[in-house]
Amino acid sequence: MAFNGDEGTVVTLADASRWTANFRKANPSDEIIAQFFGKNQLLKILNQKGCVGIRFYYGIGDDGIKNIVAVGASSDQNDMENGIILEKAFPCKPFCSKGNSLNS
Repeated sequence: MAFNGDEGTVVTLADASRWTANFRKANPSDEIIAQFFGKNQLLKILNQKGCVGIRFYYGIGDDGIKNIVAVGASSDQNDMENGIILEKAFPCKPFCSKGNSLNS
């Protein structure tokens, strides 16, 4: 299968809320529950020649804190490892949205 840029599925708020609640229940209260990347940084990845989407990897930094690594992916499902790779997202906690059904 080749990637075409349409991968992923829109889900309901009810489903997304249930899944994020499941994560919060399974992890301690001081755990990072989300991370934020700015639009301009994501567009740097998406605007690379041959990029059809972004793959997100879970990682643990040298400081022991969970993080997300974002890298472009091409239509042949390969990471664009010689392109732009993002990390240093803003973690929720402490950079969270106001309380809502996805985070509380």
